[in-house]
Amino acid sequence: MEIFFNILSIRVKLMAKGFKNYGNNWILVLLILIGGLTGSAVGDALAQALPWLKSTSLIGLKPSTLDLRFLNITFGFTFALGPLTALGMILGYVVYRRI
Repeated sequence: MEIFFNILSIRVKLMAKGFKNYGNNWILVLLILIGGLTGSAVGDALAQALPWLKSTSLIGLKPSTLDLRFLNITFGFTFALGPLTALGMILGYVVYRRI
């Protein structure tokens, strides 16, 4: 009976650890997103004084459509990466590592 409780407690600990890591991944995504948005906002605000901040690289997929007569799906995304956007995302990761 004692072996059963030991196995059960180990299993519960592993499950709790898995849920904890799952939550941390969402926090990482949220901090990187907030850092990127903040960096983009600061870059847009300072773009008139420092014109090199306007330079961005566009990364992504052009929209493509799948038409099945009864269902129409469009998929595509574009990611505009500027210098302060990248810096904000890196700072978001640094904040995550400090937590």
